[in-house]
Amino acid sequence: MSRVLVQESGGSVRVSEVALTEIVRRAVSSVEGARLRKGRRRLGVELEGGRARAELQLAVEYGRVLPEVSAAVQERVADALARMCDVEVEAVHVTVEELDRP
Repeated sequence: MSRVLVQESGGSVRVSEVALTEIVRRAVSSVEGARLRKGRRRLGVELEGGRARAELQLAVEYGRVLPEVSAAVQERVADALARMCDVEVEAVHVTVEELDRP
């Protein structure tokens, strides 16, 4: 499955779910102490009309300040989606689902 980034009379530009997942995964992993939660449903990205929304389920290293890590993840994911997909990011919702031992 893929999402349309640009639709014009001369053609379209699409991005696959795999590529979107990789963009988000790399952005999350750039935040020390955070990772995408493993499992069936760990992220969702909606792209429509030049706007994006993301919903992420994270695992965070035990002992980290959860609001700080979550805010850093939100910022990095929003920046990566905006930069690479040329969209306006409306929201990045983060749920901390697991704590990892350091």
